Amino acid sequence: MSKVFSKIAMLQLFICLSIQANKVSQDFKWPNNKTAAVSLAYDDALDSQLDNAIPALNKHNFKGSFYLKLASPTLKNRLEDWRDAAKKGHELGNHTINHACSGSKQNRDWVEKHNDLDSRSLKEIIQEVENANTFLHAIDGEIVRTFTVPCLDIMVENTNYVDLVAPLFVGIKYSAGSILKSKSEFNMLKMPAFFPFDVSSEVLINYVKEAKKNGTMVNFTFHGIGGEHLSITNKVHEELLAYLAENKKDYWVDTFRNISLYVQENTKTFTKPQAK
Repeated sequence: MSKVFSKIAMLQLFICLSIQANKVSQDFKWPNNKTAAVSLAYDDALDSQLDNAIPALNKHNFKGSFYLKLASPTLKNRLEDWRDAAKKGHELGNHTINHACSGSKQNRDWVEKHNDLDSRSLKEIIQEVENANTFLHAIDGEIVRTFTVPCLDIMVENTNYVDLVAPLFVGIKYSAGSILKSKSEFNMLKMPAFFPFDVSSEVLINYVKEAKKNGTMVNFTFHGIGGEHLSITNKVHEELLAYLAENKKDYWVDTFRNISLYVQENTKTFTKPQAK
């Protein structure tokens, strides 16, 4: 058996324990009697995130999660800016190295042949996720990490590769979905997220209000801020942040890593990630 497939076998041993352990089986309270949690996350390592999102977050003293596509030119050209963001408390999350997606799905003409998940091997994608964690550690020195699944495509060679890499993380933005109705539905390794673009601040704020009503959390994952792909305007982004700032008594805004750790530690479901 190859070294990589030995790793796969070892990871499979942890899957059931890790995923089951991260299912919340009891109620808990958010920090400082907040009513709901809010994760502000940003995918793909874009210039507009450095130029617009991070200054806006810093203005309101909010910490965001930035899921870096490590092959992005922005990472190479502005490495010190990303390192500085981490030093200021923002999370750098795993979004793989090359951001491979399934080219066979609808409207996927943009997927390049060499980076088509349909032609990747399970061995390759697991190595890529592991290597991405190593590269991120070289940038920010952190070990505990969360993951956002590129394009939410989870299958490689008829196998759910995200389940196999789950033991490497404390939280995974796993699917597109609605606001969870109860904390008992939380599984920090299979959390739903919103991926909004070209929307009004009213739409975003209504999601926040729904999380408050349910006492749960909202996972936002943005792309471009004030430009670039799948973007929202700077105005919409600022209006969302201003609303959260004006209602700090109700909302705990933090990185997805910190929220994941808090949920696990306060429900005694914490599973230490397996270092690679």
